[in-house]
Amino acid sequence: MNFLAKNFLRGLAIVIPTVVTVYILYQTFLWIDRLILFPFPGLGVLVMFVAVVLIGILASNYVIARLLAIPEAIFSRAPFVKIVYTSIKDLIEAFVGDRKRFSRAVLVTLANAPRVEALGFVTAEELSVIGEPGSVAVYFPQAYNFAGNLVIVPRESVREIAGDPGRVMAFIVSGGVSGSLDGNDTTRA
Repeated sequence: MNFLAKNFLRGLAIVIPTVVTVYILYQTFLWIDRLILFPFPGLGVLVMFVAVVLIGILASNYVIARLLAIPEAIFSRAPFVKIVYTSIKDLIEAFVGDRKRFSRAVLVTLANAPRVEALGFVTAEELSVIGEPGSVAVYFPQAYNFAGNLVIVPRESVREIAGDPGRVMAFIVSGGVSGSLDGNDTTRA
């Protein structure tokens, strides 16, 4: 009986993430196809991908970049739309834009306890504008969630770590089970 239970749980650990990921990808493909009204599955995703790449290429042209700035100017002035638009834009740029914000992974000493530390990312080095000149802003992502906390801490409580920010983010978001921070995956036996 122990053999069956152990192998059933091992099988679940393999099947559930795969099935859920495939299902989410499938539903995303269908949603994009319905959005663009293409009758062939996957064609809408291909068209969307090509369109986004073309917009990225065209955005390097000065005239087109000025035209693409018009919606941004409108969205960043509309009362409710401004909050939604700037939040989404800042979040996307934090990972892939020219102003990447999660590029400096740090360990933060918590509550004067020298052996209790948390992984996070420095998002603002200078906070004198809010009356905290000796502090930095550190974002702490939450495991298995798209949320996180922004904490203001004294600069001396922050110690930069030498890790790839992408690996550090994956390590945090997975609750520390995504593998090691040095690139060697030690979670699989």
